[in-house]
Amino acid sequence: MASQWQNFLLNLGAWQGSFTGISPTGTLLKDTPSLLTLEAGEQNGDGAVTMVRFSLQRFEGGDRSAAPSSDLSQEYRSLGRQVVFFDTGTFCKGSLQLAPGTVFGGEFGFVHGDRRHRLVLLYGECGSADQLVLIREFRVGSDAQECPPLTAEQVQGPWQGTAATIAADWPEPDHAEAQVSFSAGELAGFQWLADGGYCRWPQQVSHRQAFSVEAGWLTAPDRLERLIRRYDGSGAWISATHEVLLR
Repeated sequence: MASQWQNFLLNLGAWQGSFTGISPTGTLLKDTPSLLTLEAGEQNGDGAVTMVRFSLQRFEGGDRSAAPSSDLSQEYRSLGRQVVFFDTGTFCKGSLQLAPGTVFGGEFGFVHGDRRHRLVLLYGECGSADQLVLIREFRVGSDAQECPPLTAEQVQGPWQGTAATIAADWPEPDHAEAQVSFSAGELAGFQWLADGGYCRWPQQVSHRQAFSVEAGWLTAPDRLERLIRRYDGSGAWISATHEVLLR
């Protein structure tokens, strides 16, 4: 079984994309081109990568040939508890604890072939939904294409596949078969996104009531991925599940 670090390495590469702000009602707020690079750095005596260099450039003016408006870089030698990686490279991270008077959020990162589809969910200090950030990324040098916007009709009905769940207190995934059927009523609570994405997020969260946040990505008409991040009645993160569903 691959380790969390090995799963993280499946994200290596140069990814050209954009960060798109979206309101809870679906209004597009801002779109910023980006270039994100994850590059293998130091290796041990066996040739295994032990350090990864991260770089994120954003171009507020919209021109990637111009100097970036922001340029962030850092090095990773380990992974924090707030993030979990699954065996496709797909990952989920977010706040470990929802507490009064603090901002809260989560990121859902799907990886498939030469594409990454990421979604950040942000809540304000009072626990109300604030903003989504949709990040569509394409491996530099590939001919990867954006997926069509998702609709309820594409998701409705039965799916089956596999599920992997990682608990906050035990990082090894628990694997199981998954059978899911989405009804029209259930799908009414989804927010549909560009690039084959959706999310399901409460408009209000509290540290006094259990809740979950979810994102999905339709990579093909018959293939759907889901990420679900769960919190208990005290606002503590308890688990994350990655499903790969087919029909």
